[in-house]
Amino acid sequence: MTSSSGTLHRASAAAVLCLALALSAARAAAQAAPPAATPDASHAGHAASAPTVAAVARTTPVTVDGVLDEAVWAAAPAASGFRQQDPREGQPATQPTEVRFAYDADALYIGARMRDSLGARGVHTSLTRRDQTANGDWLQFVFDTYHDHAGRTVFQVNPSGVKVDAGQASPNTDPSWDPVWDAATRIDSLGWTAELRIPWSQLKFTRDSAQSWGMQIWRYAERLNEVSMWSFWGKSEAGGPARFGHLTGLRIERSPGGWELMPYVVARAAYVRPTQPGSPFQDPSAYRVRTGADVKALLGSSLTLSATINPDFGQVEVDPAVVNLTAYETSFAEKRPFFVEGSGLLGFGGLSCFTCSNVSGMSLFYSRRIGRAPQGSLPFASRYASRPENSPILGAAKLTGRFRNGVEVGALEAVTGAGRSDIVGMDGTELAREVEPLTNYFVGRVRRTFPGGDLTLGAIGTSVVRRFGYDSLRYQLSSHAEALGVDWNAFWKNHTYRLIGNFALSSVAGDSVAIARLQRSSARYFQRPDRTDGSNALFSNAYDPLATSLRGFGGYARLSKEAGTLRWETQVNVRSPGFEVNDLAFLTRADYIWTSANLNGYWTKPTSWYRTLWVTGGAQRQQTFGGEVNDAQVHLSTSATLPNYWGVGTYLQYRPEVYDERLTRGGATVRRAASTYLSANLSTDSRKLLVLGTSGSYGHRADGGYDWSATLDVRYRPAPNIALQASPVYNRSVVAAQYVTAFADPSATAFYGRRAVFAGLEQSTVSMDTRVNVTFTPTLSLEMYAQPFVSTGEYGSFKEFTRPRALEKTPFGPDRLAAVRGSAGRDSVYVLDADGDPSTEAVTFSNPDFNFRSLRGSAVLRWEYRPGSTLFFVWQQQRSAQEGYGDFALRRDASAVFREHPDNVFVIKASYWFGR
Repeated sequence: MTSSSGTLHRASAAAVLCLALALSAARAAAQAAPPAATPDASHAGHAASAPTVAAVARTTPVTVDGVLDEAVWAAAPAASGFRQQDPREGQPATQPTEVRFAYDADALYIGARMRDSLGARGVHTSLTRRDQTANGDWLQFVFDTYHDHAGRTVFQVNPSGVKVDAGQASPNTDPSWDPVWDAATRIDSLGWTAELRIPWSQLKFTRDSAQSWGMQIWRYAERLNEVSMWSFWGKSEAGGPARFGHLTGLRIERSPGGWELMPYVVARAAYVRPTQPGSPFQDPSAYRVRTGADVKALLGSSLTLSATINPDFGQVEVDPAVVNLTAYETSFAEKRPFFVEGSGLLGFGGLSCFTCSNVSGMSLFYSRRIGRAPQGSLPFASRYASRPENSPILGAAKLTGRFRNGVEVGALEAVTGAGRSDIVGMDGTELAREVEPLTNYFVGRVRRTFPGGDLTLGAIGTSVVRRFGYDSLRYQLSSHAEALGVDWNAFWKNHTYRLIGNFALSSVAGDSVAIARLQRSSARYFQRPDRTDGSNALFSNAYDPLATSLRGFGGYARLSKEAGTLRWETQVNVRSPGFEVNDLAFLTRADYIWTSANLNGYWTKPTSWYRTLWVTGGAQRQQTFGGEVNDAQVHLSTSATLPNYWGVGTYLQYRPEVYDERLTRGGATVRRAASTYLSANLSTDSRKLLVLGTSGSYGHRADGGYDWSATLDVRYRPAPNIALQASPVYNRSVVAAQYVTAFADPSATAFYGRRAVFAGLEQSTVSMDTRVNVTFTPTLSLEMYAQPFVSTGEYGSFKEFTRPRALEKTPFGPDRLAAVRGSAGRDSVYVLDADGDPSTEAVTFSNPDFNFRSLRGSAVLRWEYRPGSTLFFVWQQQRSAQEGYGDFALRRDASAVFREHPDNVFVIKASYWFGR
């Protein structure tokens, strides 16, 4: 324990030192940087043609009420002359817009008049919660506050006063950012108006007193489907901050600073059916009260320090139900507010492609690893045991910032406490064991976008260090894991061409038993008997049960033409066999080299057939580092907006027969059958009160397997403040060779003494995501979600592959496989005499048939009773059960869902925002 503690302290110190060095370098670079570019300092051709508007100093009070009756709005010049991007590209906007800007020592003020030729009758609006996609008109501002042709900070408002915002996270934006700002709107006889007040404390910009920002203004008029913009560029052009107009005349005499404190209190009541009847650790009625706080310090105009202490995320929507029959983990989206906000800056990797499938982008940070479900297993059998749902997050802190020379800095430090399982042994002895150790997580990110926005370079470092209380955990988990990565994003020829990519190194160390588990995991299966071993030199590429570390590398690069009617891309994506980042990221497989190329056509001039048309054709190929081709495909995809604003798309894919080194899950390599896949989708005009979307797919495999699915998406708005959605989905899949089990068998000489059992599988899944959102005011809303889910799987025709590196399979006949009936009258176990020799011991395995059903739902009443302060009332319910039969009967299974015992959780959470 002493050694692990020392390691934890050293790692924490190293993380702090790395962060301090990064911040020092960034500050030094900011101080040494030349003054921020003025509008004509770069991209001179654009600067000469881009529109400019000046802000004026506010000398009289402004009341943010949506009524433009203050004197300052009559004195300020207007941003006008908007041009359409849709539907008549390049033509003047049919509905005039005038926007004016003012400022004082504390905030930026915006007054906007959106005229409509039909007056109030022409204005469409809807009332939703903040940041939700809404139907109706809207006005959006995108600021490049450093005026380096790279930044994007977004503020948007609609005629009902619904606010949308997104922070800078180049090259994109971070929609999770929720600054505190004011907006008010009015609908009148001329159209609608908006007034905004954005405090300087919510923005990041240079320290110069005289400010000049890049700016784009977008307006959408729903009844005409008209998108107009202040600084124009065409749909087939790259656009972006390099093409923004200019907001000048701002004078900010002092840098903003201050702090924000948001304490909270949570009361939770859980009424849950015990999973272990008689257990002293499971109370069917449990009550709990906890407190915590979020803290934010604004360190001038460049840096923000955020921290959370003893966080609670009881208001977060539950994850959907899934049935995973693969060897790989399921990834769920992050929904916890503290980790969602700022995730764009801390993100690394990803894919950027016209069309690609069956491949994953680089991942070095997956925030759901922090506070994950405990990973450790108990070292002995027990009568009763408690197991926490999640590892407790003791505290977490983030530092984010952006400097005038385009340098962005982000860091996250989090500590999770030890997860403890209370146990009653088989002899009645009570004791406790850790199932998750005390763990420290660190992510550090530095990125610089150079003036003009044509080049961005970045780096990231991550660290996970664990302190073990028991050796049993030391044998299951690595002691520490680190990763380093660099990435780049380069444009040239007016953003027509692009080179994007990243490269990363990983290192994991720990006890040899824990490292051997990683070598045998589904991400690599180093123990495969027919695998050609490499060496364990600088990078790991051989199975070594005595190894105490695992090292690897990964990378991605894409060269593309991004603008014009005809576009193209070529890509390569690599993970070495020893690449391992699952301690703080998400990785399903390593050991591959993937390449792809696509040709794309994008037509934006409306015709009698379409308004826009997108067609992409290409191919991709993947092989292991040993040279075996384990995936390939050719594909063709289309997407079009029809003249009536309906959307339609198709996708066609062919995958030839290839090797599959993962199908036997650690055994010899076999073959995967060729397959063809086709899908199509159709959606109606999204502006309507009733919006329908449907999609279907069909896939056929050469070994007799197939799958098909049908989806219907129904969205209905009976009133501007009510939104209903139901999305039923049905999937039917027939698999010719589904993995069942594997065992040692000396008679299986062709498969190196290991026999893998497969079966035909008929699986049916039906689910329906249902949402009801009612918004009473922009700050008071009720959101309800429910997902009934049923999935069944019936196994039969048990078999094995005839020989390695082949597709043929040999069924187990009745002379080798026998079923044993259980008490319920169904086959409960199978007895397999694999070699047909009665003198050898047979192998028994359970019937894998399943019938899983669940109902998950939540209702959240959210009230922002004052800016930044929120009250939540939450109800969560879950019903689930699993049976040992696999036939599908919709009426039986659907009604059974509602007969299951409900587990209910009620939460009241109140937070209060203090700020200066």
